Amino acid sequence: MRSRLFLKIYATLLVCLVLAAASSALFARLAWDDADGWHARRDRVIAAVLPPASDPAALQSALDRLGEALDADITVFDAEGVMLAHVGKPAPADLPERLDGHERIGRPFRFATRLADGRVVAARIDPHFDNPDRGRNLLLFIALITGVTALAAYPVVRHLTRRLERLRGGVEAWGAGDLRQRVDIAGRDEVAAVAQTFNQAADTVERLVRSHGSLLANASHELRSPLARMRMALDLYEGSGGTAARDEILRSLGELDDLVEEILLASRLDHAGDAPHSEQVDLLALAAEEGAREDVAIAGEAALVKGDPRLLRRLVRNLLQNARKHGAPPVEATVRRTGGVVELSVRDHGPGVPEIERDRIFEPFYRPGGASEVSGGWGLGLALVRQIALRHGAVVGYEAPPNGGARFVVRFPG
Repeated sequence: MRSRLFLKIYATLLVCLVLAAASSALFARLAWDDADGWHARRDRVIAAVLPPASDPAALQSALDRLGEALDADITVFDAEGVMLAHVGKPAPADLPERLDGHERIGRPFRFATRLADGRVVAARIDPHFDNPDRGRNLLLFIALITGVTALAAYPVVRHLTRRLERLRGGVEAWGAGDLRQRVDIAGRDEVAAVAQTFNQAADTVERLVRSHGSLLANASHELRSPLARMRMALDLYEGSGGTAARDEILRSLGELDDLVEEILLASRLDHAGDAPHSEQVDLLALAAEEGAREDVAIAGEAALVKGDPRLLRRLVRNLLQNARKHGAPPVEATVRRTGGVVELSVRDHGPGVPEIERDRIFEPFYRPGGASEVSGGWGLGLALVRQIALRHGAVVGYEAPPNGGARFVVRFPG
């Protein structure tokens, strides 16, 4: 199981080598057996060198020269199988009959051929001149090349598959719940690219899981405050039946409803993979509607932005409510266009945000130092503002006006 990929790659390589070797041997065999190949040319050379059978003296003289030059035993038979001449050790008398029967000649006379005039020439000759084992030697040579290639390819293939096995082990450990698991990135090939992509995906998933865990813990903490107030108000209401207790119950229910709505919206924004519903929205008109609801003055100029009206309305509402809750009046909101950017700014005249905490005010349920359970933290308001802004290609930031207060600015692409 662990080496399945390694075996597949290595077996594929070996099969390809065997097929290449077999093809090479087949082509070599066809080349040797070609009518115009080595055998035919060899027979024509021998026929041209040997004198005719009618001149025994010349034939014997030619055999003597050939035998000396080639260091060979040569015998010539006529068409009837009668020995005409020989040099060195003569060939067996039944050799022509064996040759006609296509039997293997064998040692020591491994070379024998019948010429066009019917004569048979047999020789014990140097293997370098005519080697009947050339086909077998070629196969051995190809087998040697195949073996050497297989040995050389083994560490390469093993190294590749070992990296894949480590990658698989890391993915399995991560899938088993170890979200901190990462894989080593070695090299610059496709395997390294897959490892890098996995690490990036694992970082994103770990960050989302940690964020959701923190969101759940903080939401649970924030829910306890209105629930405790409701429980106390119910006890008071049962005892006195006063309107103050009833109003507290209604206010706590509204707070719970808003908190649950913000939690659901934050979850949808985290998991939404597609682009938001997009249309042209007059940001000034939308801000004016929310400003009338929150009793906040809105100024500026008409400016169109492209986005989801519901999400943009939530963004403006959260900024206004945040300024009213954590700042001090008067609260002012302005919409203006600067070049190709549409800018929405909401300012209050409260104490502002300490510089040490400005980088964290957009965190979900962030509670500034010294905040009590009654005053609560920042909740999800500003965190949702940042999420909605990012979904619309905008950026949101905090600015400290020179004469005090706090200003939150969202810049949309025009």
